Amino acid sequence: MIYWQDIDTVLLDMDGTLLDLAYDNWFWLQHVPQEYAKANNLSPDASLQIIAEWIARHHGTLNWYCLDFWSDELKLNIAQMKRHTGDRIALRPGALEFLNAVKASGRKVVMATNAHRDALDVKLERTNISQYFDELVSSHDYGSAKESQDFWRQLQQQHPFTPSSALFVDDSLAVLHSASEYGIGHLASILHPDSSQPKRPHTDPYPGIDQWLDVLPT
Repeated sequence: MIYWQDIDTVLLDMDGTLLDLAYDNWFWLQHVPQEYAKANNLSPDASLQIIAEWIARHHGTLNWYCLDFWSDELKLNIAQMKRHTGDRIALRPGALEFLNAVKASGRKVVMATNAHRDALDVKLERTNISQYFDELVSSHDYGSAKESQDFWRQLQQQHPFTPSSALFVDDSLAVLHSASEYGIGHLASILHPDSSQPKRPHTDPYPGIDQWLDVLPT
């Protein structure tokens, strides 16, 4: 499924790929609406509908991932809320073993995430995975989400790599499509990004990863 002999650079998403997306889905679909309802004297259902509509309007843009943007929109300290709920952050099964094996293989390892730097800091503190990466890149550093070709252009300029010999793993099909358009040679999607939800059917054009232990580098 992964042709390791042809890969010298490994680009990895964080949320839903290395980390269980159950935390972020709980945070945005339950915790934030509850806090917004309390702050604005709304019913939970009304609060959830308002936030869901806001999120839908910004889906796939840098704003969608920006904690500063949502703090301003909702008048809540989203970064602080992330830190206070950080005990829910968890790695996906086998992620540490995979990272250790990739690092030990001598390949360049780069995190490429849409997570805001404040969220990234909390998650790195909780998981201690920064040690496995040569570079930690947030799309907010470039002002363009991974769904944009501009992200990939800036990534290659700042941290040179050969697209055709790079592997990129993500749980977002829109992001994988963008990476494919840029010319990333090896792509894989995550089949079970959220442990609180059923595994999604493998209907996309990219190889699907269910268990990290099944794809350790050789």
